[in-house]
Amino acid sequence: MVAEAMSEREIQLRADGNLLCGTLGTPDRSAVGLVVFAHGSGSGRRSPRNRSVAANLNDAGFATLLLDLLTADEERTDDSSGELRFDIGLLARRVTDATIWARAQPELKSLPVGYFGASTGAAAALVASTQEKDVAAIVSRGGRPDLAGEALDSVTAPVLLIVGSRDPVVMKLNRVAASRLRSCELAVVTGATHLFEEAGALEDVTALAQQWFATHLPESGAP
Repeated sequence: MVAEAMSEREIQLRADGNLLCGTLGTPDRSAVGLVVFAHGSGSGRRSPRNRSVAANLNDAGFATLLLDLLTADEERTDDSSGELRFDIGLLARRVTDATIWARAQPELKSLPVGYFGASTGAAAALVASTQEKDVAAIVSRGGRPDLAGEALDSVTAPVLLIVGSRDPVVMKLNRVAASRLRSCELAVVTGATHLFEEAGALEDVTALAQQWFATHLPESGAP
């Protein structure tokens, strides 16, 4: 199978009063949607797992925005304390501002938007979706949707929660969160642990995410 031709460029945007770095990937044919990635737990736009998922979404015709939700100084602080990765309000504001930035770009403004969140970034994506009401779909990979708290009751976008079968604590937390979401499916990747490092596990995540976005994003797109 030949990969879809695509372009990638580094960008900077102002979010929550800070200048954040990101990587924007766009297919060379007309994109069918934009997926904004919300990283968590000390990760960022160079996460090999999320970059792999993003590359496959580009192949499928989606634009992707991989974003560092923390500045370089904040990352250094977080490396020692771990506190900022759990500041869901801060992360959610930056996801929201990144979405506003994307909608101001000529090549992106007409695209339906989805969120892909990992770890604590999943909670940030869920909270951000309650501020950006026209977010069309959300996917969580090994996420902590429970950390979205009361915002779970206000999420209207269809949500796919992907969890490894060998990640029992996160599985339990996802099941509790799923019971509070209006439109939600829980997908279990057999044999996978929290980071989906097992052979074929990340490919399963990618296929599930691609199908979810293909099903839900075009429904909200401009004609």
